[in-house]
Amino acid sequence: MDIWARLSKSTFRSRFHLKEKDIEYIKTKGLDVIKSHAYDFVTKRLAPKNIYNDGKQTPMRGHPVFIAQHATATCCRGCLAKWHHIAPNKELRPDEIDYIVNIIMIWITKEMP
Repeated sequence: MDIWARLSKSTFRSRFHLKEKDIEYIKTKGLDVIKSHAYDFVTKRLAPKNIYNDGKQTPMRGHPVFIAQHATATCCRGCLAKWHHIAPNKELRPDEIDYIVNIIMIWITKEMP
């Protein structure tokens, strides 16, 4: 089963949606800027081998990428392991970072009107 089908069956993951404020922010900044924010957040908050606050590093609101991370189970290393089979306790490879950012951006694009 692909990741989108699996995520769609999760009541928790399915409840996340972009709010009007998030949509306006994306329209103002543009998808390229949002993608660069996603790379920045993933690189700083998920990519290191050891994350002191793993499981709590991604806020539930405040930026469209944060909402997308919860919706796509790319919010912490535990979720990455469970949902995406990306092993914890190791530094993320560049291809893994690209995969995570692409999942985030696909979700954001699907959420845009």
